[in-house]
Amino acid sequence: MSTSTAPTKAPAEQIAAPTAPPRKVRGRGERSRAASLASHGVLTLASLVAVFPVAWLVYLSLGPDKNDYLHPGRIWSKMTFDNYAFVLQDTNFFDWLKSSLIVSLGTTVIGVLVAATTATRSRMRFPGYRKLMWVLLVTQMFPIAVLIVPMYQILSKLQLIDNYFGLILVYCSTAVPYCAWLLKGYFDTIPFEIDEAGRVDGLTPFGTFFRLILPLARPGLAVAGFYSFITAFGEVAFASTFMLSDTKYTFAVGLQSFVSEHDAQRNLMAATAVLVAIPVSAFFYLVQKNLVTGLTAGGTKG
Repeated sequence: MSTSTAPTKAPAEQIAAPTAPPRKVRGRGERSRAASLASHGVLTLASLVAVFPVAWLVYLSLGPDKNDYLHPGRIWSKMTFDNYAFVLQDTNFFDWLKSSLIVSLGTTVIGVLVAATTATRSRMRFPGYRKLMWVLLVTQMFPIAVLIVPMYQILSKLQLIDNYFGLILVYCSTAVPYCAWLLKGYFDTIPFEIDEAGRVDGLTPFGTFFRLILPLARPGLAVAGFYSFITAFGEVAFASTFMLSDTKYTFAVGLQSFVSEHDAQRNLMAATAVLVAIPVSAFFYLVQKNLVTGLTAGGTKG
């Protein structure tokens, strides 16, 4: 006897339902497209804001007339390099360059060396060290106008008025305190075991400092050196007070010769300012690698 079996129906829950495509989940720290576009837009705008003054200065330096800045659109049709030729040939430009380099490099070398030897005392605890560092910090609170008169009297008694070394000492008095605090924070990141290793090898404290600590602190020294160089290169108040000879003016003071009571040769000022930026840019190029490392890394990172 044959029995027939009817086909059974699969239950509804066993029927595979169509699955939706998986949603893309952003990883941790991954930004959305809108956030990425917004950040790129902000960075582009910031770059334009930073570049515009430099581009505007170069543009004005190509105008032949001192009042071209009032009608900038006219410069396009009459661009010329006559301003640069006049500055290089008919002014004391190279004397200003020599004075600026002597003062800036002298301040950088002496100031960084003194600041480094002062800051490394944080590795040799002794009574009064903390008070000494606070005294250095307090000296930064006095405005330049208050310091000019006593400094002038001191330099006058030492016969250092209108002298490169006198101006270097003045600049070191302002650069050393800041650089000492800057380098102290960097020296503190270098392991103290290095000092112990130097003593085991028979090095004196100064030998350990010059042969072991300073090479590791090269990025921090680059930051301090760049600060000292830029500060001395662009300072006006001290240089215009203590340097009396035209041939010993720095660039910052020499620029004032283009401005008188009734006249201002802005085209020549712009050309000189562009030429002034060349040594600073070259110095920045030389130290940029260590400068970035010193601002972002610790003393134990190579």
